[in-house]
Amino acid sequence: MGVRVPPSALNPLMHIMQVRGFFICLLNDNTLEINFDKIENSEALIKISLKDVDYQPQVTEKIKDFSKKANIKGFRPGKVPFGIIKKMYGPQITAEEITKIVGDSLNNYLKESDLQFLGEPIALDPEQPIDWVNQKKFDFTFNVGYAQDFDLKIDKNLKIEHQKIKIDEGVMEETLANLKQQFGEVVKADTVSQGDTLYGILSVKDKLEDKEVTFELKEIDKNISKKLIGSEVGSIIEIDNKKSFNNENYFSEITKLSDEEIKSVKGKFKFTIKGISHTLPATISQELFDRTFGKDNVKTEEEFYIKIKDTISKNYKAEAVKLFHRKIREKIISKTKITLPNKFLKNWLLRTNKNVNPEILEKEYDHYQRELKWSLVRNKIAKDQTIKIENDEILNEAKLIMAQQFGGIAALEQLGDQMDTMAENYLKAENGDNYMKVFNEIQNKKVFSFIENEVTTKEKMVSLDDFRKN
Repeated sequence: MGVRVPPSALNPLMHIMQVRGFFICLLNDNTLEINFDKIENSEALIKISLKDVDYQPQVTEKIKDFSKKANIKGFRPGKVPFGIIKKMYGPQITAEEITKIVGDSLNNYLKESDLQFLGEPIALDPEQPIDWVNQKKFDFTFNVGYAQDFDLKIDKNLKIEHQKIKIDEGVMEETLANLKQQFGEVVKADTVSQGDTLYGILSVKDKLEDKEVTFELKEIDKNISKKLIGSEVGSIIEIDNKKSFNNENYFSEITKLSDEEIKSVKGKFKFTIKGISHTLPATISQELFDRTFGKDNVKTEEEFYIKIKDTISKNYKAEAVKLFHRKIREKIISKTKITLPNKFLKNWLLRTNKNVNPEILEKEYDHYQRELKWSLVRNKIAKDQTIKIENDEILNEAKLIMAQQFGGIAALEQLGDQMDTMAENYLKAENGDNYMKVFNEIQNKKVFSFIENEVTTKEKMVSLDDFRKN
């Protein structure tokens, strides 16, 4: 995560030189002073000071240009006197030019600095209201946060456990049961049984209009789901949005209720069962083989089991690698002292995210700062190890992402050149965010590959149940 100052076309006559802790911008032979003052760890103030010689030539030129184009009643087009335009539009033009000069100067300063700035500069309110008509000298102050240099030690002394999952009979039976359930026949039922889906009406007297919702019984807390077994259509049950489910976010995700709507309810919600869907597990047959692995790719029950085991092995290998990489991240972050401008970052996050309030920020900030620290570690490794990512790599990765959306790798050949266009459009979407996501993913892979070769890996075979405890 880095500084995101809106890009602007820098004046070709502008350059920056450092002079004893502050910067002097040379702008059309005039001096514009930029001071950098540390106020605490990893936080500073950048003060940009302008005198009339720094901006007045541009303002005068803009007024002259505008007078040649202005169409004002009582004057011929292009013949409006300079003084009239200055009186009518001078303050607005002055504000626009000064804003542009300050933005360009700040942007250039941040890019030229050796510091790694975080978030975006926060403009502080001036001590006195700005008078665009009479004021000659202007001061603009920005609060900034940055990451200090840190030492990063990655070697064989760093020992990290790499768990690998045993594919035993228990895992095979669970997977087979899930497949039978996934491809089974859905029928209506009169009473609730294990694994059913419940459809009904959620209500709270005088607090919430009746709302149609669907709950999966497997997502409901075991103690509550046991009591539900045998309940009939028409039964009314009480639901606690936090305690009744295995995942406390499940309720809000299913009901689409806002935090404010949920908090307004004192006590429990009432859920009236209006329908019950029960799945009859599929039988071991050619139909199940085809629906699982594609038509005629598996012919016998023995081949089916072999194919399942192979698929499980690949899937769990990927899950094991994810956990291994997570352990790498946690170990390195815990062992590396990285100082962040936490006060600045919290202020910036509250200012720039409408959906974030102080309560949410305190709850999520630890996760945010750990992600930020990892980003700094990753960038440092990429820089120190000269890890480069070419545009072709990014395009190829995007094509793989597109292929998965169209049924797998075979889509690459089937769509041919169309896939290139689709991948390019994907990378341009979301204002370039997709491009950065793919870039970061590739960088992650290369960084982890480097780390794996440097640290001591301790492999350990574990059961699926033990693996899920992580």
